[in-house]
Amino acid sequence: MTSTLDNRIADRVRRADYREWRDKVEGTGGCAKPIRMTGGWQVQHATTGALLDWHGGDVFIPCGNRRESVCPSCSDRYAADAYHLMHAGLAGGSKGVPVTVAGKPRVFATLTAPSFGPVHGRRTTSRGKALPCGCGTWHHPADPALGTPVDPDAYDYVGAVLWNANAGALWARFTTALRRALARAAGLTVREFTHHARVSFAKVAEYQRRGLVHFHAVIRVDGPDGTAASSPSWATAEMLEHAVIAAARASRVEQKHPDGTTTVMRWGAQVDVRTIRPADADRFEDDGAISESRLAGYVAKYATKGTGKSEAADRPIRSRLDIDHLRVSEHHRRMIRTAWDLGGLPAYQALNLRRWAHMLGFRGHFLTKSKHYSTTFTAMRAERRAFRTAELFDRLGHDADTVLLVSHWEYTGSGHRDDAERELAAAIAERTREHRKARYDKEARR
Repeated sequence: MTSTLDNRIADRVRRADYREWRDKVEGTGGCAKPIRMTGGWQVQHATTGALLDWHGGDVFIPCGNRRESVCPSCSDRYAADAYHLMHAGLAGGSKGVPVTVAGKPRVFATLTAPSFGPVHGRRTTSRGKALPCGCGTWHHPADPALGTPVDPDAYDYVGAVLWNANAGALWARFTTALRRALARAAGLTVREFTHHARVSFAKVAEYQRRGLVHFHAVIRVDGPDGTAASSPSWATAEMLEHAVIAAARASRVEQKHPDGTTTVMRWGAQVDVRTIRPADADRFEDDGAISESRLAGYVAKYATKGTGKSEAADRPIRSRLDIDHLRVSEHHRRMIRTAWDLGGLPAYQALNLRRWAHMLGFRGHFLTKSKHYSTTFTAMRAERRAFRTAELFDRLGHDADTVLLVSHWEYTGSGHRDDAERELAAAIAERTREHRKARYDKEARR
């Protein structure tokens, strides 16, 4: 079978249109599932409308999927954008964010999910020595049993799925409680607090092995007008840390179970809050704080992982029969099936669980931020488009101030046409990634 694929790859490389096809793939960075379009674009005079230039044909557009398991190439691009978005809000000095944000009270908080039943785990001592699991055995770090219920029949799958579905609402309650906690610590009312300070944040969701999401968040206290305004003198990182813990304990969302009982959804007992060090403090030994550069890279990494250590599906579920054929663990299969079944009940229509069954019930965005934290993905992409358009006009010898770019495209399909093209595109993506990494490493050594 491998030799047959090798032959098809060799045949594709020998075809007359290979160079043209390869250029299109390289233009997407080796996208695994490009959008195929046909059409053209023309440059015309902005005042007279006279046609100055025209180009047409077939093009590939990157799929834009942020999940590494779906498209490594587009995931890399998303991770780079996520890094710049996060780092701009941490260090400032770029993307319209002033450098003064680095001196504001900031913490990195991790909010976890509660327990829905004992799961297999791998505990270690402070010296890293492995301890036996509650089941009485020692688990290897790669053991697929990690995170799965010790007793699947007693595990609260309904509660777990409903917690994932309400995680976004619980975060919203947390941010409200955080403002109240900070106002209380400052001796202000909530209304008065808005005239003195603003809470800015960026958070990323990550799946634990047990299939439940937890949130990592950068939280910062700004002045009332956002990034450019100085934080109030009474705001400190220590005050913010205490407020985060208090707000996490106070946050709650009520959710009815199918049997009619009401459950209070809360964060798990483990709430980790760490002060963020400025970049120029990275050389000091670890004191429990975390550096700006490490943090931005960490958040960007998990923003592209999708289900992280979970084995959930990459695509929406179309029918209950599809669940039986998914290549997932039995634990995640049961969570997906539970989400699907709950989604068919009238009481849970608002949660749209069938649409998000492949995500184990979680229906929020993986990376979100408050309005004033830093720049946006939209702004960064618009900046890239403007740069490429100006570059195009310069190459064609046109004045960008006096011409218009008009284009018309039609969709013709998605993805590569066969396994030979997919393999070649994957090789191009890997080569592009290696070249990019080598370039970054070289720049870092300067």
